[in-house]
Amino acid sequence: MRGWSRQELAWALYDWGNSAFATAVMAGFFPVFFKLYWNAEEEAAVSTFRLGVANAAASLTVALAAPLLGALADRGGGRKRWLGLFTVVGVAATAVLAVLGEGAWLAAAWCYGLGLVGFAAGNVFYDALLVAVTRPARYHRVSALGYGLGYLGGGLLFALAVGLAQWPQVLGPGLDLDREGAIRLAFLLTALWWGLFSLPLFLRVPEPAGPGAPGGWGRLLAESLAELRGVLRRLWRSPALRPAAWFLVAYWCYIDAVGTVIRMAVDYGLALGLEQGHLVGALLLTQFVSFPAALAFGRLGERFGARRAILGGLAVYLGAVLWGTGMETAADFYALAAVVGLVQGGVQSLSRSLYAALVPAAEAGAFFGLYNMLGKFAAVLGPALMGLAALWSGSVRWSILAVAVLFLAGAALLLRVPEPRTAKGAGWRDGAP
Repeated sequence: MRGWSRQELAWALYDWGNSAFATAVMAGFFPVFFKLYWNAEEEAAVSTFRLGVANAAASLTVALAAPLLGALADRGGGRKRWLGLFTVVGVAATAVLAVLGEGAWLAAAWCYGLGLVGFAAGNVFYDALLVAVTRPARYHRVSALGYGLGYLGGGLLFALAVGLAQWPQVLGPGLDLDREGAIRLAFLLTALWWGLFSLPLFLRVPEPAGPGAPGGWGRLLAESLAELRGVLRRLWRSPALRPAAWFLVAYWCYIDAVGTVIRMAVDYGLALGLEQGHLVGALLLTQFVSFPAALAFGRLGERFGARRAILGGLAVYLGAVLWGTGMETAADFYALAAVVGLVQGGVQSLSRSLYAALVPAAEAGAFFGLYNMLGKFAAVLGPALMGLAALWSGSVRWSILAVAVLFLAGAALLLRVPEPRTAKGAGWRDGAP
């Protein structure tokens, strides 16, 4: 691809690989299989509650660990090593989903949770590597490339998996796969896809230098905790980091709503009685709309500022959620998927690059640990609230209104965040403010 360095492309290809988990597993087949196969004898509200709890528990685990993991990577110079560890955990857990039997909802929830931990904790280090592969003026564009390739790669793998699920006979009579077996194969293919497309990052992206661990792991842990406390203190007290602090609070609110839409959309459609095939088709539409839209948002961020572009995306999201409360037909769901696809990747990519422009590059691990922590703590709230609201009201339509409130709160708080000082997203200079 012209206009991109080898390091930038290698970094972005990790998103191409691990997004297969987000699409084929997290948003696609796992909610369907969890409700209709692993919870075959349960009421829809019960399986929705269990899915919300599984998402919340895994997100809470990552949220508690992320800041310390980021600080450890900063001090020990090991962002790629930690990313490799969590990639292996996620890939292995995803592969195990392929062999679990009917009714094994608890084992499925555990494997899904481990896969989500590998996916989400790995992103702490993947996000922090953005500052190592490009210069500040290109943060918005390169971050958008990662999300764009993520949606395209995840969408292609998901399309392949959907094809196998719909027409398992294409593999030939010798393999003798039914639809259930094809979905199991889709879990295995997702694990392989994630692992394979992670390799360019580990081969080509440089490991940012760290001070190392001359006193061993005990001293490294103590120094990492001290660094984390220092980062928190400076976010609270330093005027130069005040924009980053306000951004984190705003991000906590609105990324919860974004994540809830991604994770619970299929379950919401199933609860409304829509056919599984239409729901999967709508998810595929979202993936392929999101690819060019994410790249376009990168350019919008450079031209008009990341904050303005994010606020515009949140306004579209709010309208889509309110529209979704009255959704009745498959055509409504397709239209909603297309609208969400226009802004989903852009809001995510510009959030990452705006934050990168607000924090010192030398401490990106610790700062992105906080960034991912707040995102995962928010994801503890959203799916759990949606599940509880469904149980309390007996209708999933009421539950989606909690998402609208979070979008409004996030947008209001984001108005307090100024655009970075330098032109075209270059942000603050490296080093401590």
